Amino acid sequence: GVAAGFGVYLGVRDYRGPELFGFYDRLNEVADYLATSRPTAVNLFWAVDRMRRAAREAGRDSFGAQRPQDAIEVVKKRLLEECLAMAEEDIKASKAIGEHGLKLLQKISNLKSKISKRRGKNAHGQDARGTGEANPIEVLTHCNAGGLATVQYGTALAPIYVGAEQGVRFHVWSDETRPLLQGSRITAFELQANGVPVTVICDSMAASVMAEGKVDAVMVGTDRVAANGDVANKIGTLSVAINARHFGIPFYVAAPTSSIDMRLKSGREIPIEQRPPEEISNGLGRQTAPEGSDIYNPAFDVTPAELVSAIITEKGVIKPPYGPALAKLMQEGTGSKLPVARGGGGAAVTSRAQPKRLASGAKSKPKATVKGKSKPRAKGRLKRAGRG
Repeated sequence: GVAAGFGVYLGVRDYRGPELFGFYDRLNEVADYLATSRPTAVNLFWAVDRMRRAAREAGRDSFGAQRPQDAIEVVKKRLLEECLAMAEEDIKASKAIGEHGLKLLQKISNLKSKISKRRGKNAHGQDARGTGEANPIEVLTHCNAGGLATVQYGTALAPIYVGAEQGVRFHVWSDETRPLLQGSRITAFELQANGVPVTVICDSMAASVMAEGKVDAVMVGTDRVAANGDVANKIGTLSVAINARHFGIPFYVAAPTSSIDMRLKSGREIPIEQRPPEEISNGLGRQTAPEGSDIYNPAFDVTPAELVSAIITEKGVIKPPYGPALAKLMQEGTGSKLPVARGGGGAAVTSRAQPKRLASGAKSKPKATVKGKSKPRAKGRLKRAGRG
């Protein structure tokens, strides 16, 4: 979402036309283009719609400016401010998700420790009596929902990063996530850069790792949550959820409220992005399927709500039944203003209308769920992957 917001701003930043009409035409062109990029991820539409709304409001504020160029600069300034605000809010929201998720994981760890002490063994079957050893919390994740997918903490990895800042020990099993290998290329990279032990496994190994008792919990992100609690995430997530249910392992979904889409009754209505066949037939640098093979390559799948143990948001942890809980969550503090569900990312912006009409057509005006500036980074806080 934040990346989409900055994309809108960058798309109009260098506009030098003489009229506000042309500026808004360019803004709509950029916003419409970005809205076609990821049909499954609802927070992209949420961010694009938020930028359109900011432009409309700035247009009203600039009404009466002596020169069109002055009005254009007012709108540009407001768009940049909106992007920066979204980035700050994302950091706070992600950290809050991390704090809520950490409590869930620590409950599992405490229960595991009690069982291990009774047996006199640690998680790996070794004698742990009298050693004072704290077993790491074993988490399996799929795809990437960390700092490189958001602004800082991420969503699925936020509980791990927040916990690591507090001295909690983790070990992460990272599915490689075929066909684009986000788990091995991105998740493992950023965890390693932040000093969190990580083991990369093929997607098909997840069930075996669970069967061997090496996973305490599954934590994944999501691109869209339907009103009934069905969740869309990277292809392969459904298999992980089914395996987790079979082996009695909690399956948690980390979801900022900007990813919750109350306009869709169930996951059956979530649009699933279809990706190029070459990602499968030639995705590893060489041809791995016969020429002319028929290839099916959906980028996401939908995990039904009954397989989800809890949905972790910045506002708290949601437990089943999800329908009433999500409805209550999304109404609190926001009235009936829910995230945009689909389409072109909100109503087009126009300067041809009178000032009071610039906001016409905006049926959905989602509020930011977390507001305010972030505090200075504390000493010892985890570094961003790829930075010093």
